[in-house]
Amino acid sequence: MDDLARWRDEFPILARSVYMISNSLGAMPRAAARSLAEYADTWATRGVRAWEERWWELAGELGARIEAIIGAPAGSVSMHENVTTAHAVALSCVAPARATRTIVCTAMDFPSAVYLYKGQRELGFDLEIVPALEDLSVPAERIAAAIDERTAVVCLSHVLFRSSYIVDPAPIVEKAHAVGAPVVLDGYQSAGIIPVDVAALGVDFFVGGCLKWLCGGPGNAFLYTAPWVKARTRPRLTGWLSRTAPFAFDIDATDVRDDGMAMMNGTPAIPAYYAALPGLEIIGQVGVDRIRAASTVMTRRLLDLVDAAGFRSIASRDPERLAGTVAVDVPEAARVAKILNARDFVVDYRPGVGIRLSPHFYNTMDEIDAMMAELARIVRTESNAAGA
Repeated sequence: MDDLARWRDEFPILARSVYMISNSLGAMPRAAARSLAEYADTWATRGVRAWEERWWELAGELGARIEAIIGAPAGSVSMHENVTTAHAVALSCVAPARATRTIVCTAMDFPSAVYLYKGQRELGFDLEIVPALEDLSVPAERIAAAIDERTAVVCLSHVLFRSSYIVDPAPIVEKAHAVGAPVVLDGYQSAGIIPVDVAALGVDFFVGGCLKWLCGGPGNAFLYTAPWVKARTRPRLTGWLSRTAPFAFDIDATDVRDDGMAMMNGTPAIPAYYAALPGLEIIGQVGVDRIRAASTVMTRRLLDLVDAAGFRSIASRDPERLAGTVAVDVPEAARVAKILNARDFVVDYRPGVGIRLSPHFYNTMDEIDAMMAELARIVRTESNAAGA
């Protein structure tokens, strides 16, 4: 991992803290500040001319960088303000029918997505929520078993946000397509930390965002739409950005763009795009295969230390099923997480799993050891205080 240490200077927060929560918010690249300053200068000096000079096509520029990372064909990725919106655009390509009206999802999907799925009941959809096992994993065969001739669409997380369990999409895609149902795969916790090839997976849609492992900040969600989907359908959730001649302001315009931006809707969040560019460039240079290799070493070390300390973790011990996060459950975990953060050991807490530790390629083994030593020290102190 020594060759990855050269990237640490590109992330200012690493100089002042042990930052180990990239599955929630990736560390900001130093160049992001310069990129945002460029946005401000462009707005200040070019004004409305900036739209035709770059801003209008900036979503396509970001989409191309993301396509290279997730194995998507050119012109297949659109940008959105958040992943819930990206999910909604995908779902707007599907309509309930008398025979096919069920949305299949899982109990371990991110709540915002499940709220959206539940909202589709008002349109005539039914909802089948596949329960998790005791360790909060949802094996692929459980999801595939819930798919039948009534299934209209299957929505699932590639990596579960609580446990970092990797769901194998292959048998799910095979079963769904056999009954004619599209698959929406949520890669928010996979893109940038494990290798993803959406073309090889054969999914109909893949949603994700730059906020986490892609180090791009908020406001930068994306949607991959498979070529066969774009060829036969259009989203109901649409807007002027999708049209070939938006500035004609023709309310009867039906011609849409032939690239990923055909799946977009209203005016985009340009500052967020500027913020995302440096992180995407770095991830592209480092390479997700290299990131995955480093991540596997670090999560293995975390689990060894967790076991040595006698702490509980629901994280899978199978490296093929564990992505980039190890959740550590200790007594008073929410309070311990607050103390860690106050001491610049940056983590987060999730009910049911405890403290999430998410090292990225810019972290070191020394930081892994320091994090676990500090966590154990706090647990001992809190335990002693409670005993007194």
